[in-house]
Amino acid sequence: MGKPSIHPTGTIIYNPDKAFNGYTLFQANEHGATLIDMNGGVVNHWQGLQGFPNKLLQGGDVMGSRGERNSTYGWQDQKDLVQVDWDGNVLWTFDQNEFIEDPGYKGEWMARQHHDYQREGNPVGYYVPGMDAKRKDGNTLMLTHKDVVVPEISLHPLVSDRIIEVDWDGNIVWEWNVHEHLDELGFDEAAKNTMARNPNIVGNGKGDWMHINSMSLLGPNKWFDAGDERFHPDNIIWDGRATNIIAIIDRQTGKIVWRLGPDYSSGKAAEIGQIIGQHHAHMIPQGLPGAGNILIFDNGGQAGYGVPNPSAPTGNNNAHRDYSRVIEIDPVTMEIVWQCRPMDLGYMQPFIADHFYSCYISSAQRLPNGNTLITEGSDGRLIEVTADHDIVWEYISPYFGAHITTNMTYRAYRYPYDYVPQIDTPKEVAVKPVDISDFRMPGAKSKEFRRMVQVDGAGGYGDVAGFCLTIEE
Repeated sequence: MGKPSIHPTGTIIYNPDKAFNGYTLFQANEHGATLIDMNGGVVNHWQGLQGFPNKLLQGGDVMGSRGERNSTYGWQDQKDLVQVDWDGNVLWTFDQNEFIEDPGYKGEWMARQHHDYQREGNPVGYYVPGMDAKRKDGNTLMLTHKDVVVPEISLHPLVSDRIIEVDWDGNIVWEWNVHEHLDELGFDEAAKNTMARNPNIVGNGKGDWMHINSMSLLGPNKWFDAGDERFHPDNIIWDGRATNIIAIIDRQTGKIVWRLGPDYSSGKAAEIGQIIGQHHAHMIPQGLPGAGNILIFDNGGQAGYGVPNPSAPTGNNNAHRDYSRVIEIDPVTMEIVWQCRPMDLGYMQPFIADHFYSCYISSAQRLPNGNTLITEGSDGRLIEVTADHDIVWEYISPYFGAHITTNMTYRAYRYPYDYVPQIDTPKEVAVKPVDISDFRMPGAKSKEFRRMVQVDGAGGYGDVAGFCLTIEE
C-alpha cells in the first residue's frame, strides 16, 4: 500500500508542555547536517557535511564526514570523519585508516568509517545528563570496513566490519574484527550454507555479510554495579542488520559475552519475537529513564540467512515482516519492558502498517523526560512519543534528494538548548494536529453528502476492527 502523494512537511505536531524541548540534528539528505528548533526552523546548516550520522557536541561543534568513496569500489565508505565548529571550520580530522588506490582515482588515505562512531565522554552520542563528549583530546571509537576473504564464511570476497579506536592524533590504538568471531555468532548449518552461497553481495560485488549499523559503549550501568561482568562499562554493543544479531563484546578479550539472535524460534528470544533488519541497538545510558535496558529500532522488512521459504527462495532474507517497532529489552531477564508498534500508535495492524514502517535506516533515542525520539527514516519522519504512546512532536523532513527523490533520514538526535550557546533560545509555539477528516486542498470538495439514502437491511462492520487489533507478533 503506497502513501498519499501529497503530505505536509516541517513540524506538524508540537506540544511544548509534554515534549523534551531542544534542538534536533539530522542529515538533510545530500544538503548537509541540519539543526532545527522544535517548530522546524533551521538554526544552522552545515552545507556538504555528510552524516553517517551527524552528532552535536556541547558548544556547537558537529561531527560528520566530507565525502564518500565511489560506490563502484567501496561500499558506504566515508573518506574521513571530521569535527567542525559552528561556522564550519574543521577542528579535527581522521582519514588515516587505509590507503586506497581505486582504478581511475588518485590514491588517498581514507577512514572507511560507516554507520556509527562515539567520541570519548559519551557512550552513545546523544544527550545524556552529565556525559558530554569531549570536544578536544578525546579518543574516538568508530565502525569501519575491511576487505577480506574468509573461506569459513564464503569464497566470495567480503566487505567486513571492523571497530577501531583512534586517539586525538589519529593513531589506531585498538581494533576488533567481526569476521574473526564466526563461531560465536550462533549460525546454524542452514544459515551458514546460505551465507556461503551469497553473503549479502552488494553493489561493489563484495559480501556485506554482517552489515553492522550501530556501535556504542555500554557506559556505567546497574548490571555491572551488581556484579555482572558481561556489562562492563567499556564493553561494546553492536547490531548486524543482515543477520538480525545484537551482541555485546568484551573489550579486553574480544569475545562475545551477550547475544540476541540470529535464532528467534525458542526460549526468551521467541517471546521477544523475530527481530528483522534492526538499527541503533544500544544500552540506555545511566541517568535516563530505562537506564540499563537495550533500546532497538526493529525495522521489519527482510533480513537473515537460513532455510528457504516462499518469500526467500534462496534462503537469503528469510525473515520477513511488513511493519516496524521500537522495543526496549531488559538484557538480564530478556523481557520486553516497553515497545512502540503501529497498533500502539492507534493504527490498524498490520493492514495500515505503512503508517509506522521503515525497512531500512532509522533509530530511537531515550529522552530525559521519559519520551522517545524515533526516526522513521525511510520517510524522513521524526516523532517524539510518550511512554503512553502519545505523539507530542512530529516533523517531516522537507529535504528531498536530487538523485534519490526521497526525504530519507538516517538518524536524528535531540539536544538541549544550552548545547548551542551561539544563539538565543527560540520561542516555542504549539502546533495542534490537523483534523485530516476535514482538510481539503484548494479546489477539492468537502465531505458533505449532497444526497443520502438508507439501504434496507444494511448492517455494520461486524468484528473486523477487533480482529485487526488482536493480531500480535
